[in-house]
Amino acid sequence: MKNLKTINFLEGKASKNLTALFVPLLISFFFSMAFDINDSLWIGNLLGEKALAAQTVSMPLILIYNSVCMGVTGGISILLSQAIGAKVKNEIDRIIATSFVVLLAFSLILTLSCEAGIDGILSMLNTPTGIYAMAKNFLMIHILSFPFVMLYMYFCAVLRSYGNSSVQLIAIIGCTLLNVGLDPLFIHFMGMSGVALATVISEGVMMALVFAYCKKNKIMHINIRLFCFSTLRKIVLKAVPAMIQQSLPSISAAFVTSLVAAFGIIPIAAYGTATRIETLLLYPPMAMNMALTSATGQCFGANNTKKAKEYSKWGVLIGCGLLAVLTLIVTLFARNLAILFGVGTSASQLVSSYFIIIAFGYVCNIITNSMLGTINGAGKPAAAMCLMIFYYIVVRMPLAKILSITLFGLNGIWIAVLISHIAATIASILYYRKLLRQKVKTLAMQ
Repeated sequence: MKNLKTINFLEGKASKNLTALFVPLLISFFFSMAFDINDSLWIGNLLGEKALAAQTVSMPLILIYNSVCMGVTGGISILLSQAIGAKVKNEIDRIIATSFVVLLAFSLILTLSCEAGIDGILSMLNTPTGIYAMAKNFLMIHILSFPFVMLYMYFCAVLRSYGNSSVQLIAIIGCTLLNVGLDPLFIHFMGMSGVALATVISEGVMMALVFAYCKKNKIMHINIRLFCFSTLRKIVLKAVPAMIQQSLPSISAAFVTSLVAAFGIIPIAAYGTATRIETLLLYPPMAMNMALTSATGQCFGANNTKKAKEYSKWGVLIGCGLLAVLTLIVTLFARNLAILFGVGTSASQLVSSYFIIIAFGYVCNIITNSMLGTINGAGKPAAAMCLMIFYYIVVRMPLAKILSITLFGLNGIWIAVLISHIAATIASILYYRKLLRQKVKTLAMQ
């Protein structure tokens, strides 16, 4: 594994190790955010609010797919991190060989299914007639990038399990810069479809960069003969709950989009703009979740619960400090940020109200994801999945529906989002404490 900078999470200071993995991951997410914002800026300013609304109603499917990719690859990362922590090379090789074959087939099946089901998906999202054709044309091309996204996240998950997130950062920087250059050119010739084609090309290059690095440095030994059905079963047991866990936020976003759509095109454009800006506040928790899954996964694989607890503590401390600052900045300048996307005065006011109401929830979210990352690292993605079901299905979605038809109207949806953040934090802390007590008790009995 020459030239591969890795981290042994069982040694050294937890704060330093976690920061070394978290920071490149976070910057990678910010460049991913820049990628999405770049698309929205060009669409909003060159094609108008209707085109921005068409992109917004298309995003739930894209976000759900991306979440499925993160969940499946995250589940694989749990197994791989624990195997690395336990230093079982044969198991590492079996996990990599088996997971690669399964993910390649899975991504192709999902891509074909999404292409075939576009009309049904847009109908479920209550897509207004005036933007239906535009949204459909955009999605038909964008979906072609799905296999690239799945494989890119898979290669990054393998690298992350070894404590390397720098390659992911380099790849996403290259991808974003390429997309910045292609978007205005392709929009000029193809309109909205040009944005989708630019995405396909950029994400294909991004995947190729990470694959080339892995191949050059012999990081992954993909030997089909090592495919193992017992390993496949382990992957499924970890990957399916992790996939559901990661998909629930996007499913919730799709549900919220359908609720917002009932209020008209301007609220849709405002919500789409708010969610683009909101990624600045949602990506740090996601990056922390991933970093803690890998760090604590190695610790739990080596039966070092004390070290895992240290990583959890630093995840909360680092995350809360960062989110407090970012939330304040976004809330204060929400209206100005919204105007950059080409929306009007009415939509920018709605964006400002969105962040004022939800603000405290973002700090809660980093705590929740720190707990979930540790729970995943302990090999309990099913428990994390149940917590996410409580978070979104039990609390957020029903409450958003109820409050949206009261006098609160659109603001009722945002209030439901805030309440769900608070409820999730309380539930995740309670389970985290129970998990650590069980781990300590189990080790004491051995």
